[in-house]
Amino acid sequence: MIAGVFVALVGMLIVAAPASAHVVPSTVIALDAHDDGVTASLTLPAADLELASGIDVPDDAGAVIDAGTADALEAYLEDHMAVSSDSGSWDVAVADIALSDVEQWGTGAFLAVTATAELTAPTAADARSFVLAYDAIIHQVVTADIFVTLQNDWVTGEFESTRDLGTIHVDTVTGTVSPLPIDLDDGSLWQGFTGMVGLGLSHIAEGTDHQLFLLTLLLPAPLLTAAGRWRGVAPVRTTVRRILGITIAFTVGHSVTLAMGTLGLPVPVQLVEALIAASIVVAAVHAIRPIFPGREALVAGLFGLIHGMAFSLTLTALDLTGWQLVLSLLGFNLGIELMQLAVVALVLPPLVVLARTRVYSPLRIVAAGLIALAAIGWVLDRLGVANAIATIADGIGALSPWIAGALWVAAALAMVLARVRHLVDRRCADPVDTGSVLRVG
Repeated sequence: MIAGVFVALVGMLIVAAPASAHVVPSTVIALDAHDDGVTASLTLPAADLELASGIDVPDDAGAVIDAGTADALEAYLEDHMAVSSDSGSWDVAVADIALSDVEQWGTGAFLAVTATAELTAPTAADARSFVLAYDAIIHQVVTADIFVTLQNDWVTGEFESTRDLGTIHVDTVTGTVSPLPIDLDDGSLWQGFTGMVGLGLSHIAEGTDHQLFLLTLLLPAPLLTAAGRWRGVAPVRTTVRRILGITIAFTVGHSVTLAMGTLGLPVPVQLVEALIAASIVVAAVHAIRPIFPGREALVAGLFGLIHGMAFSLTLTALDLTGWQLVLSLLGFNLGIELMQLAVVALVLPPLVVLARTRVYSPLRIVAAGLIALAAIGWVLDRLGVANAIATIADGIGALSPWIAGALWVAAALAMVLARVRHLVDRRCADPVDTGSVLRVG
């Protein structure tokens, strides 16, 4: 019964993705604020862009835009974008033209052209207050809308945000397109630091692969090894020391490569993501049968080096320098550690209780097997082999609260049943030597 509750939830891997009913694709300009300017990430409906610009755009997201077309699109966008402030006009440089299938506010997938615009303020200008004039597409497709959002702003502690800054549209009375004044909020180093802590917390909370890696490390933690198998239950103090060593080693490992990657170490993204998935497979196999008993901390430290490179990609994308970079490394790392400790504190106690029951062995094996299957799907997917297992596994993170809750319910049930059995045995005056294993199940 206890095993069934947990295993059933681990096996619920299919997550639905309902869509809403906004059917008209729109242009989105997402801003990243910097000390000396702004980086704008543009997403434009390809069909509207082709109609407005007169430039032929490939109709397949897998197509590569040739250099001539890319140059023409960049010139068109630069002609239809201007930024200014009290200090004068800003430099506008558009690059990174590409095609992508995008889903936006429930539109369903549509073909979009993406681009990056570097908006550089004049020397000594206030880069947090400016006017954005933009009429690409909308000068011809007057029903189009342009949504401007704030994506990342270190000094206000906003990261991966979608805060609305305003909408650019055609005035139906005058037929003109009014520029959009943008005044970013004042911020501080403290807001930036706490924002990075929050980003680190969410990185683990939303990272299904990192969650499963932690879970696979925790599954065998309450156990002892004998004759090449998991046999017997470790004292609670031993379990805590073991987990403390694993956690510290993993922290040291990922902190090193997080700093190195953020400071410029090249990170082969596809390979690193595949290695992270492979590390989960190895940890899951170890949870089924010990393959590196007594060396868990060392292995966790080595795997931490891989995970840290993936963590660094988040900070690298923010293009930070100076104190912002230093505080970001500290804050982001702190957020990661706090969430990891929260996961350990939430999951380890019920595992310690369940490890003293007869159901723990099959529960551990089935859970580790499912995790290994999910990770194998990720390995293949990250090496370019699309598969249904990876798609399904991506939804496991949504079940994390339910899995943790099931563990606590199962542990509580185990304790109650053990207590009841103990009372019954005493009443029957039939002493039973249960050893260190609770007779539950």
